[in-house]
Amino acid sequence: MAILSPLELAPLLSARLGNRLYLKREDLQPVFSFKLRGAYNKMAGLPAHALARGVIAASAGNHAQGVALAASRLGCKAVIVMPVTTPRIKVDAVAARGAEVVLRGDSYDEAHAHARVLEKKRKLTFVHPYDDPDVIAGQGTIGLEILRQHTGPIDAIFVAVGGGGMIAGIAAYVKRLRPEVRIVGVEPVDADAMARSLKAGRRVKLDHVGLFADGVAVKQVGKEPFRLARRLVDEMVLVDTDAMCAAIKAVFEETRVVLEPAGALAIAGARAWAEKTGARDKTLVAVACGANTNFDRLRFVAEQAMLGEGREAIFAVTIPERPGSFKRFCATLGARNVTEFNYRIENEDIAHVFCGVEVTGPDERQQIVSALRRKGIAAVDLTDDDMAKLHVRHMVGGHPPRTSAGRSLARGERLYAFEFPERPGALMRFLSRMRTDWNISLFHYRNHGADYGRVLVGIQVRRAELRDFQRFLDTLGYPYTEESRNPAYRLFLV
Repeated sequence: MAILSPLELAPLLSARLGNRLYLKREDLQPVFSFKLRGAYNKMAGLPAHALARGVIAASAGNHAQGVALAASRLGCKAVIVMPVTTPRIKVDAVAARGAEVVLRGDSYDEAHAHARVLEKKRKLTFVHPYDDPDVIAGQGTIGLEILRQHTGPIDAIFVAVGGGGMIAGIAAYVKRLRPEVRIVGVEPVDADAMARSLKAGRRVKLDHVGLFADGVAVKQVGKEPFRLARRLVDEMVLVDTDAMCAAIKAVFEETRVVLEPAGALAIAGARAWAEKTGARDKTLVAVACGANTNFDRLRFVAEQAMLGEGREAIFAVTIPERPGSFKRFCATLGARNVTEFNYRIENEDIAHVFCGVEVTGPDERQQIVSALRRKGIAAVDLTDDDMAKLHVRHMVGGHPPRTSAGRSLARGERLYAFEFPERPGALMRFLSRMRTDWNISLFHYRNHGADYGRVLVGIQVRRAELRDFQRFLDTLGYPYTEESRNPAYRLFLV
């Protein structure tokens, strides 16, 4: 049913970590997730009369597909209750495997409650995603395969933790045969039910969980997984969204496969553990447990990956609103590559800039802040501020304010869309060639991963200087289009 998934050395990741990292490729299972193992093991062990009546499960993702495929192979009926908020692509994938899909509730808890009602009403067998000994044993076959595929020393195995079924199964098998191997659970910082439970010595129920890694977004771990984890799991590691995105990118560069956030959790945990412990030349295994990701998430993943790798810093900078201030600020950044730049004239005295800069690590972030402050430029490091990264960065701008006399501070503004070559110094070339008495009143730039950057610039130029301004545009050498009459600009930015 489930395949013997490969255990592959990841050379690029190993070089970055300074350790030998192997990936257990559960993303290559028929349903692109490990969940098939536990579902099939549970269902294959049911008596004939129970299979004849059918099974039921509640899930919005990988477990649903595992149950549906197992049911089709075993020739039994499967009913899957999914929240009405489940993306259509997942609903269709489950239905395509022959399962009856019932949409109920806005959350997993509501879908689960309805599944329990249908279980009794239709006399079906409930297949739990993690809190069941047979399901746990099925997931434990991952540990069996790892030890058979790598007979040499293994220092640690990293496992994503949601409800706890997979880590309980792997730990139960590995610790019996190779007790010296460390079992390390990995959770998102905003869905850390197992870490809190192990610390408290009892199962803790979270009030809220982060949904980015929806495959492990569980408020409370299972009873049986927790019982096993207390005895067998050596430690827990927590990682944030940025770290998961960086892991997704790293695995893609290694394998050309895009893992889902939960699927990359163990890889992110291995990196965090190696950095925290200073481990070198160790043999590590990370379970790449799923690749059922939504396409529309990829843009966000790409944006956050640089932050997760520690290669981008985000700053809020305040500069005086006078000609030359913008150039002075950019000169202070030096030859560093600017990844994003949002600016809109604020008032007659100051301007606020939201800026992304490519860096080598946290130390360089502090160096930039210190350099700006020495120049008298106020700066705040927003790199670790989730609200700034997720929301504010895309909301900078708007209608320019007016003076006490009622005149727009952006009067005389002309709007241009440029294509800047994607290399350090392109922005400084633009600023150096522009006359210092032409004021930049709007600026927006985002790195799109191409060999050029799209830049929107508002410049205040007096009518008598338009010929000089046109000459500047023509000699600059950057493709441009005037957008001063663009309807979106007229509606939202003027």
